Amino acid sequence: MQPVKLLIVGCGARGAGYAHYTTMYPENAQIVGVADPDDERRNRIGDVGKVPPEFRFSTWQDAAQKPRFADAVLICTQDAMHEEPAVAFAKLGYHILLEKPMAPEPEACKRIVQAAKDAGILFAVCHVMRYTAYTQKLKELLDSGVIGEIVSIQHLEPVGYWHQAHSYVRGNWRREDESSSMLLAKSCHDVDWLRYIMGRPCKQIQSFGSLIHFRPENAPAGAGKRCMECPAEIESHCPYSAMKIYLRDRYDKGRRLWPLDVLTPDVTAENLLAAIKTGPYGRCVYACDNDVVDNQVVNLFFDNGTTASMTMTAFTEHSGRLTRIFGTKGSIDTDSEIIRITDFATDQTQVINTGVENDGGILSGHGGGDLALMERFVRAVATNDPSLILSGTDDTLESHLMVFAAEKSRHTGTVQSL
Repeated sequence: MQPVKLLIVGCGARGAGYAHYTTMYPENAQIVGVADPDDERRNRIGDVGKVPPEFRFSTWQDAAQKPRFADAVLICTQDAMHEEPAVAFAKLGYHILLEKPMAPEPEACKRIVQAAKDAGILFAVCHVMRYTAYTQKLKELLDSGVIGEIVSIQHLEPVGYWHQAHSYVRGNWRREDESSSMLLAKSCHDVDWLRYIMGRPCKQIQSFGSLIHFRPENAPAGAGKRCMECPAEIESHCPYSAMKIYLRDRYDKGRRLWPLDVLTPDVTAENLLAAIKTGPYGRCVYACDNDVVDNQVVNLFFDNGTTASMTMTAFTEHSGRLTRIFGTKGSIDTDSEIIRITDFATDQTQVINTGVENDGGILSGHGGGDLALMERFVRAVATNDPSLILSGTDDTLESHLMVFAAEKSRHTGTVQSL
């Protein structure tokens, strides 16, 4: 088959990760256009694809002014900047891979879905957890009846103390008014995954959450406003220190990929120090303008009486999701890689390892889900086979509406019906 031609809109970490796919599998896909207002980011990905200057755009609007010149567009802009390009490129006939979440408002999500349906295009949202080898094996086991009927699920999303500090205290997703709620930005993955695993519509949802720790009043006495200004006796014992997270724990140990490349595209000690000294990622976590929650619980009631509970918390090590599934004939305990199945009839436990190699790059993230998503989307476009897409319009809209209902519950203290 001919390589699928891709236009990448938004050349940050996600766009760069998906661009890397084309270097791994040039026979499958090639970049023919890029759009980003930042010259360095735009040209870095443009150079990867050897994109001619006339197809390197400062804005997505400039790209949309040209007659359709790619098979598909990958929209990797910030959350609140998805709707307009998604609708515009759908009308132009581009197949769309849209970074999650679709949009920070339910009506915007509905407009995106309707535009995709009206245009008759292939449409996928980056709910990468559906695509992992682990999830597909787990789904196969559950559908086979290995633990009987599912009765309830207990799910933990361990964000990780340093990931919370990086993305949701210092980073782009720290404020609801600039991106979206924490549940939508980080854990719409998990709500979507629970709906996928349960395989049934959710009828009621309830949520509680708060910002407990990353607040000015919790700063140690004498702490600086930036990590490099903080007294050594405080900085050296702070788990959220930028020097600890980016330098001591990563750069000094040979790491060069995410999250370091968010601070600077040219990952050197000098550039990291400069970014920590003057940029947003060097701020004290108790002196930022963040307002998203650092802990949240969501309870789900499905149409057949089954239940699920999800906990999202910053205060963990950064690891795979931890899930326990309770059935009528057995139970499953998983860590997003190892599946342990206990059979009630025999009291025997079977262990299945679904692990994939992780090189630290963005495509090996989420248990290989990022790579699997790209493989399926590119193949779907090449063969015009929508069955390869596991996170299309209706499924994604349904799980997004579940998230919005959970957030309404959190803000109003009510149980929401769907």
